[in-house]
Amino acid sequence: MKKNVVKHNYKITRKERRIANGHNSFLIFFTGLSGSGKSTVACALEEKLFKEGIKTYVLDGDNVRRGINRNLSFSPEDRSENNRRIGEIAKLFIDAGLVVLAAFVAPYRKDRDFIKKTVKANNFIEIYMNTSLEECERRDVKGLYEMARKGEIKNMTGIDAPYEEPLNPNVEILQQNSVKEAVDMLYNIIKEKLQIKI
Repeated sequence: MKKNVVKHNYKITRKERRIANGHNSFLIFFTGLSGSGKSTVACALEEKLFKEGIKTYVLDGDNVRRGINRNLSFSPEDRSENNRRIGEIAKLFIDAGLVVLAAFVAPYRKDRDFIKKTVKANNFIEIYMNTSLEECERRDVKGLYEMARKGEIKNMTGIDAPYEEPLNPNVEILQQNSVKEAVDMLYNIIKEKLQIKI
């Protein structure tokens, strides 16, 4: 089957789309335990960028699993496939000239490395939301930890499934950082990357 799939070359390039949008495109990848603040900070940063005219899109773990990845479980194999698809989707958005903000637990380093390889290292910024399991359980925004502790759900990252912390994230956000502090920190890091070097 693969031999019958031929790459189609588009008329409009990534560079042309970036120029039309007036900024670079890349992936800001938020990883951390459930409840660590990934989606909260990603959406707050997107709001700031959007107000400045930056074309953005947030990919959120739950939302993606409600649609394109709804056929996947939380087994290690399906988690890897979930992340493989996320990488491919992010690559399309980058090609379209957008800044992609992805908020996913993505518990395995190999899967995060695969996403980085898919979009290319120069288009990948890894943000580690370093919030302790105890704090995430205290927040328990979705009630998942309580259900996991009762044995009602399996393969819960941090409870009966592992989370491999990033070894060298581009940015580490600590649980004591406020959302505003996190957004300001991230914005200061990416603002130069937004500039198109022609």
